[in-house]
Amino acid sequence: MPRVVAALLIAASLAACNVVATFPESARDAARNREIVVAFYTTVFIKKQVAEGFARYVGPQYIQHNPRAPDGAAAAVQFLSRVITPESISEIKRVVAENDLVVLHVHSRANAQDRGRAIVDIFRVENGRIVEHWDVIQPVPEQAANSNTMF
Repeated sequence: MPRVVAALLIAASLAACNVVATFPESARDAARNREIVVAFYTTVFIKKQVAEGFARYVGPQYIQHNPRAPDGAAAAVQFLSRVITPESISEIKRVVAENDLVVLHVHSRANAQDRGRAIVDIFRVENGRIVEHWDVIQPVPEQAANSNTMF
């Protein structure tokens, strides 16, 4: 009986060590992916350097889930170069990163007078490059049913 207890304690200790050993690596990956996505978004939407942002941060295979935007980095650059104007304003409000996914909560406006849109952008990062994108876009209403903001 003592051997069984000892074996179980050893197995539990090894399993715990394995979990502890992999957690910091996963956290480092998430932090690195967060930095990549924030740098990409800042370059493309805030600095308005679309081609440069895609060249530096997006992988050769870029999958797009927005039904209005085409697949591929080159097509996305063309699409966003028409959408992003000198007057447009994008402000990152929140960033959530887990494993290979990074989520941005953004306030996007056509200009300073525009109420804008609340956007949730989801990016998948692989080997240090953004390879996939989803988004959910909602206009900021003039009046709300509550006193909370969308941000």
